[in-house]
Amino acid sequence: MTRAQTPRLVALTAALALALVAFVSPSPAGAAPTFASADEATITPGAEMVTDGAQCTGNFIFTDSVDVYIGYAAHCAGLGAATDTNGCDAGTLPLGTPVEIENADAPGSLVYSSWGTMQAVGETDPNACDFNDFALVRVDPADHAKVNPSIPHWGGPTGLNTDGVAAGERVYSYGNSSLRQGLDLLKPRTGISLGSASDGWTHPVYTVTPGIPGDSGSAFLDAEGRALGVLSTLAIAPLAGSNGVSDLSRALDYMAANTDLDAIDLVNGDVAFDGDQLPLGTGTGLGGL
Repeated sequence: MTRAQTPRLVALTAALALALVAFVSPSPAGAAPTFASADEATITPGAEMVTDGAQCTGNFIFTDSVDVYIGYAAHCAGLGAATDTNGCDAGTLPLGTPVEIENADAPGSLVYSSWGTMQAVGETDPNACDFNDFALVRVDPADHAKVNPSIPHWGGPTGLNTDGVAAGERVYSYGNSSLRQGLDLLKPRTGISLGSASDGWTHPVYTVTPGIPGDSGSAFLDAEGRALGVLSTLAIAPLAGSNGVSDLSRALDYMAANTDLDAIDLVNGDVAFDGDQLPLGTGTGLGGL
């Protein structure tokens, strides 16, 4: 840099130089993340995620063009009992809590919880309080190159479902509860939607096999392979054995409206969705569903 005769000119020259550097040399921090191929990736939707000893399943991959995130259910970072499902008053771990991600070299970090956000803004809508069950974990940059956004077995997602699902529509999921003892044949699941409820915030479903503890947070796709929601609850009544799926579109809209995370988007899979790859035990009749 050429030195000038006056402090003012030095300051102006420095400012012009910095502006020129910024114009011709974009910061590496602004570079979009590069994902691994589906065949080589070791971190994908369906990864086991452990928060303070509680195990859940990751759902979809998200990015803001700089950082990479994996979603799961907000209750996976909850502090209460399994019956504490009202996110507007249930205890939750703070943002910044480390989250272990299967096959990652470094822990991720909890950066968003719908439960914590609803409590911070004083949410009173009972539908949101009961069914807005979504959280995001930032993947450590050292692990970005291990990530692929495609749903194992099924492929996709092909986009975001914004209009819900009708009763009888086929749905698809991929759970990774430690109770499944690592048996890959038991992880993909398919079934039918029972429609939408609670102003579209939730979608009760029956699947073969049902989601079990540890599957919480896992992804649900609609019949077109679009991202529908997040596995949130296992129902005992009135629909015994059904699962409650929190609507992802509403959860993302809520996050964008109430935090500064409005630049985060769902990443589509780069493996084509194929809903005809029926998993073990379903047959062509979905096990009688």
